Amino acid sequence: MTTTELRLDLLRQLSNLNGVPGQEDAVRDFVLRELEGLTDEVRVDPLGNVIALRRGREDAAEGRQRVMLSAHMDEIGFLVRFVDDRGFLRVQPLGGFDNRNLFARNVTVQTRGGALPGVMTPGGKPIHISSPEDRKKIPELAEFFVDLGLDAEEVRRRVRIGDMVTLDQTARQMGKLTVGKAMDDRACVFLQLELLRHFGETRPRHDVVAVFSVQEEVGLRGATTAAYGVEPSVGIGLDVTLAVDTPGVPAEEAVTRLGGGIGIKVFDSSMISTRRLVDEVVDLAEREGVRYQLEVLPLGGTDGAAIQLSRSGVPSITLSVPTRYIHTVVEAVHEDDLRAGLALLVAYLG
Repeated sequence: MTTTELRLDLLRQLSNLNGVPGQEDAVRDFVLRELEGLTDEVRVDPLGNVIALRRGREDAAEGRQRVMLSAHMDEIGFLVRFVDDRGFLRVQPLGGFDNRNLFARNVTVQTRGGALPGVMTPGGKPIHISSPEDRKKIPELAEFFVDLGLDAEEVRRRVRIGDMVTLDQTARQMGKLTVGKAMDDRACVFLQLELLRHFGETRPRHDVVAVFSVQEEVGLRGATTAAYGVEPSVGIGLDVTLAVDTPGVPAEEAVTRLGGGIGIKVFDSSMISTRRLVDEVVDLAEREGVRYQLEVLPLGGTDGAAIQLSRSGVPSITLSVPTRYIHTVVEAVHEDDLRAGLALLVAYLG
């Protein structure tokens, strides 16, 4: 395999799966199937993280390190928190939503008896009978409800508090972009799988522990427990970052640009990447001819921060896939950036 080969159909499949924090089962099952035959050990820890080990080459004992990678399986979504007397559902958010992107959305409610289709929309009047002032308001999340098209008795029979609610979207190719929901962070779940596929044919220089983590969107929880158990000597978070290279945003606020190469994180609000690792990875990218962008993200966090703060501290960095329209159902990643990320990881670990 060369790093120019990308199974983008696999990325689309990952995007289409549903898995909010604490209910990542479908994504975990998919990952476990894809890992068959690629690693030396695979296990699922008590919190639900998938932890896959690929041992390094025996001839690379000198300088061999235990490198933990982490990409999260969960997506932003909702839990059912209340069923009212008319059968409408109220929801608890899991992750940071922009309410402007939630109007009139098709959703799916995952129940014990199967999936139920629904519509999420805020309470209030339609445009035909609303005032100009009403139309300017952005509703609070507490005003949104889910309509299942069923009577209240049936809703109460089939839905229970805590059932998962996800926004519907089918991933598709759009030029060189793969567009769909949950690219945050299925794009990096995909990247880890492609990396392990590469090292399924050869062995890396270092011991590679690839973690597919849970509950990142609600506080980096999976990576926190995984890092404690793995005890890595180096940590690499894998996540998406903002590519706000679109109309209406000043150039200095773009963070990264789509197609400009993999992001090498310098700073976000959860971590300052270990400076020697930033320098080392930048130098490597330049030697290998891998396109990269240095990233400063004013607000946000990744699994890299959880690894960095584990036990007595771990030298850590995050590599970021530039992504347009983050935390919507049309998150967009560029195939050239994915290739750059894969090439850089192969060069660093190989």
